Amino acid sequence: MNILVCIKQVPGTSKVEVDPDTGVLKRDGIDSKMNPYDLYALETALKIKEDEGGTVKVLSMGPNQAMSVIKEAFTMGADGGTLLSDRKFGGADVLATSYTIAQGVKKMGDFELVICGKQTTDGDTAQVGPEMAEWLNIPHVANVKKIVKIEDEFITVEMDMPESIETVKIAYPCLITVDKGIFEPRLPSYKRKLDTQDREITVLSLNELDDKNEMNYGLNGSPTQVERIFPPEVNNDRELWTGNSSELSEKIGCKLKELKFI
Repeated sequence: MNILVCIKQVPGTSKVEVDPDTGVLKRDGIDSKMNPYDLYALETALKIKEDEGGTVKVLSMGPNQAMSVIKEAFTMGADGGTLLSDRKFGGADVLATSYTIAQGVKKMGDFELVICGKQTTDGDTAQVGPEMAEWLNIPHVANVKKIVKIEDEFITVEMDMPESIETVKIAYPCLITVDKGIFEPRLPSYKRKLDTQDREITVLSLNELDDKNEMNYGLNGSPTQVERIFPPEVNNDRELWTGNSSELSEKIGCKLKELKFI
């Protein structure tokens, strides 16, 4: 089975600056890591490969520094990797992002199964995976918590719904997004790191994609725009009160009224 896993490099810190003009995160020069949900997606793919055979390849989108998460995927057992990288892809919303990644999937070849993490920690929309499937015109299932059965033409999974668990059987090719806990991600292997340190990573720019219309990518292809984005304010103000229980309860009541909580 040929499996593709979509992975993303996300900030490894909450102290990230925001471009005041575009409203997007300034990712250059900050500590980064693989999106935690993508570790579960990669582990799911590797488990299926171990049981059923085949290959596992990874696809990411971002600047050149995003190659580090692809190399990390190699140390966990991925067989190949591709990076979508072009300044024209920058500032994309979920729609433009999903379209760009779908174009990259088409260039990488045919896959029976595409696996994505449920969401990313820097966006939390959980929309890119399902939107990719729509662009690729393949069936998809989100919030997968368990792989029930792998067959020659179908995969059966359990989907975590708000108030129930639904079992779904879908035909290949298809896309699933997996939740935390489906498998425990393995640790990177130092031996694999040495063996794969010179492995080539394919880089695709806009010119390598089938659709070369710049208006479909990045900020140009994003129908939604961020009006304002800002980091949460840190409030370290505090008051220290002393007194007996009656005095303290009176102070608390007055404070709550002052703050208009009651």
